[in-house]
Amino acid sequence: NQPRKPLGKYGRLRRTYLKEQRPVLYNTMLLSGSLYPHLMEVEQTAESRMQQMMTELLKQNPAPDKAQNQLMWVQHMNSLKAQAEELVMTELIYS
Repeated sequence: NQPRKPLGKYGRLRRTYLKEQRPVLYNTMLLSGSLYPHLMEVEQTAESRMQQMMTELLKQNPAPDKAQNQLMWVQHMNSLKAQAEELVMTELIYS
């Protein structure tokens, strides 16, 4: 039995959601051994979706010049990340 890679943020969020909101599905997956692979898949899909979304959002809303205004740049990027994450959560975690 090989050591398992620890779950990232999205895998953990999905696990919590299943455990609390879909306990029957959670237990079925746990007992059949499909829970961990499912969580890893959600994790990887969420990560790649976040990258895609950030790229798309940056095309639509270019960031201010980082060298000239670092604080505005950070605020802009955090705002885009929050938007992307909200979509990922709806699409992948809470579905």
